[in-house]
Amino acid sequence: MPSIDLSRYEPKARKAKSTVERPGLNEFLNRDITFGRKELSDKKKEYLYLELSSLLEAGIDLKSSLDLITADQKNSKDKKLLISIQSKVLNGSSFSQALQESGKFSLYEIFSIQIGEETGKIIEILTDLATFYQNKMKQRRKIVAALTYPIVVLATSLGAVFFMLKFVVPMFGDVFLRFGGELPWITAKIIAFSEWMQSYFYYFLFFVICIAVLTSFSRNSILFRKISSLIILKIPVIGNLVQKIYLARFCNSMRLLINARLPLLRAISLTKQMIGYYPIENSLSKIEDDILKGKSLNQSLQLFDIYPSKMAMLIKVGEETNQLDYFFGKLSEQYIEEVEYKTSTISSLMEPLIIIFLGIIVGLILIAMYLPLFKMSNSF
Repeated sequence: MPSIDLSRYEPKARKAKSTVERPGLNEFLNRDITFGRKELSDKKKEYLYLELSSLLEAGIDLKSSLDLITADQKNSKDKKLLISIQSKVLNGSSFSQALQESGKFSLYEIFSIQIGEETGKIIEILTDLATFYQNKMKQRRKIVAALTYPIVVLATSLGAVFFMLKFVVPMFGDVFLRFGGELPWITAKIIAFSEWMQSYFYYFLFFVICIAVLTSFSRNSILFRKISSLIILKIPVIGNLVQKIYLARFCNSMRLLINARLPLLRAISLTKQMIGYYPIENSLSKIEDDILKGKSLNQSLQLFDIYPSKMAMLIKVGEETNQLDYFFGKLSEQYIEEVEYKTSTISSLMEPLIIIFLGIIVGLILIAMYLPLFKMSNSF
């Protein structure tokens, strides 16, 4: 959804920060992937909430605000969606009801906006939602940007090794076979591995494709999500990074919902539906039951390894001082900073390690191929 220049309408309107970037490789890599996705992308939601909150703050009513945003749409699907929402609002539905009936927005957003409508804090809620999706995209972009170069280098390295094993090594193997004689141990092993790869490569490729297809079809099943999350959490460094990413999202979601004056149980229920991470979803179901039985939130959090003890202690302070939204916000900021730092560190370490790995493998193959030649030249 394109950005609207608010300076055209009211002098007191604050200008929305444009996050539109020039087309290029970085934008392509950071683009939201929405194939088969029912909801709007995070980027479009951010634009909608940011522009709507800016227009409402400028003193423009909801109908006129939707008119202006709809008029600026170039994408026919987005325009059709906004016209449908606008039509429902004109027919007497609240904005939150119109969003719910469209089927393109999560319950998390719908209930937040509904609370905003009931309390007269709709502008604040829309601004918070825009900030939420902006931070979510910013976090994803930083992770993608930090890991793109190492992944490209690793893929290129593996491609070079594959090319040598499939084409270069067999060529040398044929030459050695003609000359006869005993090959050095390392040369014999690499030629044997190359022959094995020649024989079983397509079987291996078929196996990888089957795993990819099976993963694609079963990724939403509870069993798959449970097993995959447990495996990822066991991976050194990566597991801790993934944990912090979802803890940041959990804390930010709770901050927004509690700030919108939702009851704690309702906030937990909505966060559970939108978090998209099995260990946290599963724990929140049990935490809901514990709170209904009289336990405090911090006591329930301490029963699950996914939540650090420091987090539970800060939540305890938040409950005692009635500032849960403040402490959830601080925790979210802290986890986001940790994720950014660890991601940049991993990226910095991966680059030289991949280059060293490539150098060792390629050097080993070259040495193995030239050793017999040196032996033959010494025998003459």
